Amino acid sequence: MPDLPAPRPAASCRIPIVIGAVLAGAAIGFAGVYGFGSFSRQAGDPVCKPAVALSNRIAPLAQGEVAALTMAAAPLRLPDLAFLDGNGQPKKLSDWRGRTVLVNLWATWCVPCRKEMPALDNLQAKLGGADFQVVAINIDTRDPAKPKAFLKDANLNKLDYFTDTNAKVFQDLKSIGRALGMPTSVLVDGQGCEIGTIAGPAEWDSDDAIKLISAAMKPAKAGF
Repeated sequence: MPDLPAPRPAASCRIPIVIGAVLAGAAIGFAGVYGFGSFSRQAGDPVCKPAVALSNRIAPLAQGEVAALTMAAAPLRLPDLAFLDGNGQPKKLSDWRGRTVLVNLWATWCVPCRKEMPALDNLQAKLGGADFQVVAINIDTRDPAKPKAFLKDANLNKLDYFTDTNAKVFQDLKSIGRALGMPTSVLVDGQGCEIGTIAGPAEWDSDDAIKLISAAMKPAKAGF
């Protein structure tokens, strides 16, 4: 049996000083959620037990380009993240109930984020539709035109644009131990429950990622 490819180290950006305070104690929170049980009111939701079962089933696919993905070990429902779409209209994570979603937090000041965006754009082109969407939320806190210009200049037109100039989505994920730096991505099932989380970039349009996400999408068709 051939050896599996070794996971590639995932670079990540730390949040700049304008929102750096939200990182205080994050490492403790992350360890608490994964290692010693969650202190969050969102954890232990029985609705999320199927997401853990799904995570266990597809865990062997978390290899190669997505080997750094940490699969959910306990039921965890994400906060109903709130942000804006490209037209300035309010959106929430619950707007995608019934779909598998890859929530990604990115910023133009984060070099690994910028490098990751083409792969996310390709992933949306390959799998995006009624059962799956990449929800990439920009958290630049200054110059709101800059992230849109970046996407346009890079010809990344498959991703819908979402933004949170207050970076509260980062704080919300940090509060449950799911955001330590940038980029951060959380694979979420149709009930808003965690399937897996990765701190740092990944080759989201790779065969490894496509296989894993395709397997994760199958229960989403059942909706609620």
